[in-house]
Amino acid sequence: MTTMFKRSFHSRDRAGKAVKASKRSYREDVKLKMQQKMESPPIGSTLTSPIITLVVGREARLFACHEDVLSLSPFFAAALKGQFYESTSKKVVLPDEEPEVFSSVLEYLYKGDYYPRLLHDKRRNTWQLEDASDGFGRGSVESTVYHNGVGGVLLKDSVIYCTAEKFGLDELKRLALRKQGLQTGISVDVILRTARYAYENTPDQDAKLRAHFLALIIRSRKIFKRSGTMQNEMEIGGSKLFFDLFTAMSNHIDDIVDMSNNRSPKTI
Repeated sequence: MTTMFKRSFHSRDRAGKAVKASKRSYREDVKLKMQQKMESPPIGSTLTSPIITLVVGREARLFACHEDVLSLSPFFAAALKGQFYESTSKKVVLPDEEPEVFSSVLEYLYKGDYYPRLLHDKRRNTWQLEDASDGFGRGSVESTVYHNGVGGVLLKDSVIYCTAEKFGLDELKRLALRKQGLQTGISVDVILRTARYAYENTPDQDAKLRAHFLALIIRSRKIFKRSGTMQNEMEIGGSKLFFDLFTAMSNHIDDIVDMSNNRSPKTI
């Protein structure tokens, strides 16, 4: 039986929650939002630059973006001058990217956010996700995405974070990390699979996403230590994740011992 983790993440998949038939699917909603963006240019841009066609993923999904908007990413600014760009057809081919994730990146480049938008409740001084059915982010918001390269389901905001790292979009990384913190109800196997992915797709000097997963596991160690998935992952090894987890837990224990020693000096 899959263990579900319910702290620091929110999910749409809850027993007894009915989805209204009239509600648009995620893909339909993103399509509509992208059409609206093309008609509503971002501040400071007249959108008079050429349209670039982007061929994304194994299925060769087609996207379109204005060159000046796409060039807000240092990666694409360079790509439009390099080997990924077919100048005669104004086309960029990105076979290793996930279309659903890339759609969110384009959405961010045009509007400064991606669906579901991050909303601030001024009265409560809390953050929540658009289309959430309650103040805790539980609703119709999909929190995972199937990643063809991995062959499994990952936390979507983490994949967006790693994609933003690749494309040089630091503000998008901060946004994705904040959104991920609003998700709950994610299974242990998805968390661990995503943590491995995060380690493989972020540099050692970028510790924010990695630290997020380490803190998550430590806070809920009682759940993870009972998980057969956690045991299998640790036995397989092959990731710096588990040494970092050992170091973080050792530091946590040291902090507890130091606080205890301050009250009544002793050692262990």
